[in-house]
Amino acid sequence: MRPGRLDGRGDPFPRIDVETRKEIVSVLRAESVSKLFGRRAAEAQRKLTAGADLSAVRDLGVTPAVVDATFEVRQGEIFVVMGLSGSGKSTLIRMLNGLLGVTSGSVEIDGQDIAKLPPKALRALRQNKVSMVFQHFALFPHRTVLANAAYGLEVRGVPREEREKTAREFLALVGLEGWENKAPGELSGGMKQRVGLARALASGTDIILMDEAFSALDPLIRREVQDLLLDLQSRFGKTIVFITHDLNEAMRIGDRIAVMREGRIVQIGTAEEILTDPANDYVAQFVADVDRTRVLTAASVMEKPLVTVLASTGPRTALRTMREQQTSAAFVVGRDRKLVGRVRATVIADAVQENVQTLDGLIDPEDPEPVAPDTPVADLFVRVAESDLPVPVADEEGTLLGVIPRVTLLAALGAINSHVEEMVGEDEPELALAKEGGGDE
Repeated sequence: MRPGRLDGRGDPFPRIDVETRKEIVSVLRAESVSKLFGRRAAEAQRKLTAGADLSAVRDLGVTPAVVDATFEVRQGEIFVVMGLSGSGKSTLIRMLNGLLGVTSGSVEIDGQDIAKLPPKALRALRQNKVSMVFQHFALFPHRTVLANAAYGLEVRGVPREEREKTAREFLALVGLEGWENKAPGELSGGMKQRVGLARALASGTDIILMDEAFSALDPLIRREVQDLLLDLQSRFGKTIVFITHDLNEAMRIGDRIAVMREGRIVQIGTAEEILTDPANDYVAQFVADVDRTRVLTAASVMEKPLVTVLASTGPRTALRTMREQQTSAAFVVGRDRKLVGRVRATVIADAVQENVQTLDGLIDPEDPEPVAPDTPVADLFVRVAESDLPVPVADEEGTLLGVIPRVTLLAALGAINSHVEEMVGEDEPELALAKEGGGDE
């Protein structure tokens, strides 16, 4: 049972279809957003707009925390902002709910520029639309776990009985049933962060901002809470902006990732896109040590099958097609492209000699068993090595999407590694410092 999964009591929270929750609907948009700190920020912004570099801004005594950031966050996705210490990611997330005002540009939530909202409307937006989860939990030490989880509802004026009922449900969902009356000081770090997640979900907001939410946790607990977040996301389809400096965490949980450097967003893409096509040397260096076999999937290395045969095809026609393509086996599919199985040329040839008229009885439905398109490449090696034929890739409905021959899998990995090696030279200073463990978080 994955962390937080209700067990034996039913599930009052139905899961949301993955494709439904990832409609291309932007609920949060940042347009040319900059945040400069210093008395001469306005002057510095004019210089940046005119094309000045960051050193000219710093010469004015101004710190450029975020520079010309443009992106949109889609409904129901986990959008990860990743960067080293000082890259501007935490400043950026605080502009998304108006905790920090922008120097220039705009932040829109559901098409509404939050900088133009009066204070009362902005407070209402934070209470009803956007919640936040912090690195150091931000729990009230004098309140119980239940009161902390219900706090977002309390500030909205929800009656005590109703808010505590909701908070109990979400505490149970994150695995904290029975801890409602404990104080935060009695909880471990992982448990405290579960309270933070329960509070954010109980608040009922559509958008959750998570600022280095798991960075204070030990590695094993961190992975457990990551699993919990993914499980909760599959249930509720929230729109999440997740800040991290941990590349592996970003690759593991993010639907899309924005990489920041010195206040600028240098690339936005899926984990696979960033790994296989880094925008510049900096990004290539950033991802150079990532285990690509844990990020890349079957869908990224599969190819079209050399030949497929309809289940209704006669043995003679099937054998002729296979001989023309010089293949020893073929996938058999229905007219709806659903995978039926595999048939080998030697088996068909024997059947033709015996005057068999259909493929019925000649098809092996488990030769070999198909893999899902999101199967990590690391999990494919044994499957591919054990099969003398390409491994099929099929979706949940059984539709044949492609195949993975052994040579294709090895060639794909070689091509990816070569591409990154070509781009990566000596580490740039801030990356070298990070790899040595230097710098502040």
